[in-house]
Amino acid sequence: MAHTFLMQPGRWTLQGSWLERNSMPINVKGMILVAWNRDNWFTMATKLIFPGSDRTEIALQYKGRLDDGERQYTFLLQHNLLGQVEGEGLIGVSTIVQRYWALNDRQRRSGFETLHQLSEDNYYLSSAVLTGHFLNSTIEANLERQSK
Repeated sequence: MAHTFLMQPGRWTLQGSWLERNSMPINVKGMILVAWNRDNWFTMATKLIFPGSDRTEIALQYKGRLDDGERQYTFLLQHNLLGQVEGEGLIGVSTIVQRYWALNDRQRRSGFETLHQLSEDNYYLSSAVLTGHFLNSTIEANLERQSK
């Protein structure tokens, strides 16, 4: 089964749990839009909200490049909480793994994401943000592709 998330333009919904250090999990929902242009550049816009919580929403704007036939890519990310971010990704047989780090950040924040493909229209996301060597927050969520 070929990857559909990130590899193809599309709209995805996200639903799951967010956990921060020293607190209980809270619900998280979101939308992810993926677009590609002819020069092997992709953009991805993500918005996360926290229903029933006073937690600030999170907005992410990715721009990356993946050449045809390659399994590794790089990206730049504008994150409303982390600021400017750089990252890289690897495309495995059933997973897409990304790692990223905030630029010019005194707290040395970084993170990683694993997207495991369950079907053409479903992925399971596991993600974490670290501050230095400590886990700061995690997210686990289901992603579902909206009508093609």
